[in-house]
Amino acid sequence: MLKAIISLIEVIVFSLGIVPVNTAVDYGGAPYTPPAVTGPMNLAQNGSSPFTVVIPDGASPCIENAADVFTSYFKKICGASLPVKTESETSDFKNTVLLGAAAYSERLKPSADIQEDGFVLYSDGARLVIRGGSDRGTLYGVYTFLEEYLGVRRLTPTLEKVPESKDIVIDSHINRTVEPSFAIRRNDCAGTNDEYRASTKMNVSFWSEAADYGGALSYVLWDVTLDRLVPDSLFEEHPDYFALGEDGKRTTDHVCLSNPAVLPLAVENARQAILDCPREDSKHIHIGQKDNENYCHCKTCEALYEKYGSVCAPTLIFTNAFADALDDEFPDFTFTFYAYQETDRPPADLSLRCNENVVPVLCGLHKACRSHPLTECGAVDGDESFQNLFGENEPLTAQDFANWVKVADRTYIYDYTINFLNTAQFFSNFGTLQSTMKYMHDLGITGYIYNCGDGHEAAFNELRNYLLCKLQWDVNCDVSYWMNEFLKGYYGEAAAPYIREILDIQTAQISATAHAFDFDWHYQSGFYPLYTVAKLDSLWQKALSAGITEAERFNVECANLSWEYYKANLFIGKYFFLNPLRMKANEELYDSFKSHGFNRVCSFGLIPEKENLTFIERPIEWR
Repeated sequence: MLKAIISLIEVIVFSLGIVPVNTAVDYGGAPYTPPAVTGPMNLAQNGSSPFTVVIPDGASPCIENAADVFTSYFKKICGASLPVKTESETSDFKNTVLLGAAAYSERLKPSADIQEDGFVLYSDGARLVIRGGSDRGTLYGVYTFLEEYLGVRRLTPTLEKVPESKDIVIDSHINRTVEPSFAIRRNDCAGTNDEYRASTKMNVSFWSEAADYGGALSYVLWDVTLDRLVPDSLFEEHPDYFALGEDGKRTTDHVCLSNPAVLPLAVENARQAILDCPREDSKHIHIGQKDNENYCHCKTCEALYEKYGSVCAPTLIFTNAFADALDDEFPDFTFTFYAYQETDRPPADLSLRCNENVVPVLCGLHKACRSHPLTECGAVDGDESFQNLFGENEPLTAQDFANWVKVADRTYIYDYTINFLNTAQFFSNFGTLQSTMKYMHDLGITGYIYNCGDGHEAAFNELRNYLLCKLQWDVNCDVSYWMNEFLKGYYGEAAAPYIREILDIQTAQISATAHAFDFDWHYQSGFYPLYTVAKLDSLWQKALSAGITEAERFNVECANLSWEYYKANLFIGKYFFLNPLRMKANEELYDSFKSHGFNRVCSFGLIPEKENLTFIERPIEWR
């Protein structure tokens, strides 16, 4: 309790501004050094180039696409059109860009044991080699070369920055092997398509085969699937297929996975779904419960909970048996299941293991604090106790992940990282993105699936999506460097320094004064002393007044809405509850939300129509 009291005093001290918060935020990662030119290799001079792009004979659609991507961006940058030839059409390999597994590139740079999505970049003064461990890896190598060596910045699905220069000079001594941190990577922001996934090196496309982009991980069934494998329509005839509630009544909220009659039914429905799936390359199928915690309390299930020390036990056992039943017919399939809500804790008895082809999808991060490191903070979303809010708690989520990797050969993370109840408000997770993902990688977690990039009008979500893609590929990437690159491209060079200072202040202040959860109300965005409020107001005004384009100013205005939303909810400034013009200020804020295309302040409902609001209510009630 003494530690909790000390923590509470620290919060008060920082909230009142008695002691200023250190805003020098360390966002993590190894410092990024842009490629240097130790010996010049001229790809283009004065808008012309002697180079030819060479692809293997019989190249796949993905390699052909990689050549098209390379040549089209090359032309955008310097104006030169590069011819594309096959290896058999090429007699002189001087001044060539060799893409994919061409025999000549193998002679120049012998293959190493590269991961499927990894690639090599190699130059010798007369040739440039970009070759992947797979065709998809080659395409990723092209996008990486365009970004790191030619300065292309793909910021969102609809915004990219392509530099223009008549001369293109690279180092003649490039010799790099690049591989991803996570084998499985997914982050679909609004407007995502197969091309954008490839440019950000995301290889999960749930419902698309993405053949031109080297293929992608796609599912036959994903998310909530038990209602398809064991349909609710069977309840009247077979109530025993479904969960026994604590009240002694059966319910379709969950399925009783210990009932032996359920397995063959689910297997047959899954088999038919696989055979009917139009995507031949879909090799994943999922066991996913409904989004509630009304799990089964029958005697058999309860005995399994007790035996293995976790409610996940029947789900894990069922998925193993499910995989065994389908493995002979579909030997290259992966079977995943949610470790979510009541099933997110791993078995205490670590002898209960997943089959080699069974992968738990760990959803436990949705309960953890996001403003403090996962390995240090044990605050739990929804726990309003004094100890949880102000004390030092055991980091259970981090410990759960450490145990999950002991019972499964592969594990995927299913992450959220926005505040669903207040998507319009700044969410303080930028300072912990890198440390959390590095922890998961170092544990041995093999896949990272991010769920909140699309469908949520969340504050600074464009930046968050950009950084998460960087970190999924390389958990050691320099977050600060790439953050600055995004801010310059998205908000404009003149406004970027002010936005960066705002991010630093809010990230530091929230870390000092509050936890940040995926489901939380207004206080989670920190407590600011008056002088910090004034500082932030000044920075926003400078960003809005900076010499930037109208499109960039619109982006700054959208970001500023998160700060205005926060102030309006806490009656700060013109939103002070005794201000006779407060209702007018709220109405103007509402109009700004609508005019900037924001239709929600919360993930779970649209903003009401104007005639249905009085504007006495704070914006937190616009749901």
